Amino acid sequence: MPRASTQTIDPALDAAALLRRVGFFGLFVVLPVLAQVARRAAVILAPIAVVLLLIAGGIDRRQRPMAPAMRRLLTAPAFLAGALVILWSALSLAWTPFLGPAGERLANLVGTIALGLVAYLVLPDRMRSANLYLLPLGVTAGAIVAIVLGIFGARMAPGAEEDGALDRGLILLILLLWPALAWLRSRRRDREALVVALLVAAALTVQPDATQIAALAVGAVAYAITSVRPKRGVALTALVSAILLAAAPILPFLARPVASALFGPLSPAALSLKSWQRVVTSEPVRLVTGHGLETALRGRLVGLVPVNAPTTALFEFWYELGIVGAFAAAFALYAAVRRAGRDAPALVPGAMACFASAFAIACLGIGLTTVWWLATLAIAVMIFIAVERGQFRTSRPKVARLRRLREDGAAGPIAG
Repeated sequence: MPRASTQTIDPALDAAALLRRVGFFGLFVVLPVLAQVARRAAVILAPIAVVLLLIAGGIDRRQRPMAPAMRRLLTAPAFLAGALVILWSALSLAWTPFLGPAGERLANLVGTIALGLVAYLVLPDRMRSANLYLLPLGVTAGAIVAIVLGIFGARMAPGAEEDGALDRGLILLILLLWPALAWLRSRRRDREALVVALLVAAALTVQPDATQIAALAVGAVAYAITSVRPKRGVALTALVSAILLAAAPILPFLARPVASALFGPLSPAALSLKSWQRVVTSEPVRLVTGHGLETALRGRLVGLVPVNAPTTALFEFWYELGIVGAFAAAFALYAAVRRAGRDAPALVPGAMACFASAFAIACLGIGLTTVWWLATLAIAVMIFIAVERGQFRTSRPKVARLRRLREDGAAGPIAG
């Protein structure tokens, strides 16, 4: 009588694996491609992927225990400092002149953070390599689509240039490039990593944009420094980003003479820095409290803010949240950079490059809390956590023991 198979098929586990694969495929492959032609791709696809991961985790329970994970997260210095930023943003609703839009903006911010927390909790404790290899595949496909759109332009996607979809898609590619490289390098696939990096660089040069090229270059410098000197690269990335954010009101006084000498005193850059100087000196008390959420953007429409004032995170943090919000955000950024990759040293260069690129993009014109930008940052963090949880080696002691026994058996007759 044939022996019954010891392997049992569990349809629930198969369904969970399928849902998880679909969620990661949408996040790793569909999103980088669709983002090149659809400006709200990140805002739409990220929640769908998280819901699929949530359902899969509810079925097979392969995520980490929730209580220790929440305790570790809620007591982290970076999280506490970030919570202070959110609390101060909520308090600033009391003195902002744009209460309705500011409340909506705060709700978007809280919702994006909640989405990231859910993703952190439902990601499996151990990521399968088959799922993570989808990431470089998706970045490669997105870069190829961006190159084609950059060459053929409106004939391929008539509305992509007008609504800025391609610009947003390229920014997403810059941030996703670094976790893709980190994963490939951790698997000793250096040639594939080089191909992915060259394709993303080519996508940026087909339709050149100064902000995007600068962000990629800054990330590449951080990657190179951290690869050679990991501790120095982490410390440099953390210090530079935190100091720039904390000391932002001093920057226009230092940068305006340089901009005037390089581009002329009437250049847009010099005039923008002059407007920033005027804002700093005209209301010094507001440097403490800030003007409240949404004032940096909507204040331009009603004359509260000069039209040519900078549209960067450095200006908006100080103008809207003052010294409390800016210092708390600087400390949160510093603590997060110092903590990143501590459990997986192979990922540290990629993590520093991603931090540096994201900070450069924010400093060069994205602003503070645009919804698609927040969603993009949450996706980048989520993907890095997934890559970190794929850094494990499965040991097979039985196979190793059998190999040693086989070698000893082969050497025995010779010795005899």
